[in-house]
Amino acid sequence: MKFVDLLLFSWRKLWIVVVAGFVSIMLHNLISGLLGVEEVFFFIIVIFVIPIYVLVLAVYSIVHLIRNRK
Repeated sequence: MKFVDLLLFSWRKLWIVVVAGFVSIMLHNLISGLLGVEEVFFFIIVIFVIPIYVLVLAVYSIVHLIRNRK
């Protein structure tokens, strides 16, 4: 798998991102509830990493589509 393949939009990738976000939210809440401390790793994934990846995925896919039309 090439690096470029990670940046092109597909419905499968979108579902993986949605599921990863849901799992990260659940793990954040579970760890925070069981240990009684604020857990930041999964929180950062949900708040920063996933939205940035989706934004980069969308922009790169649009640019790639425009370049290939010419």
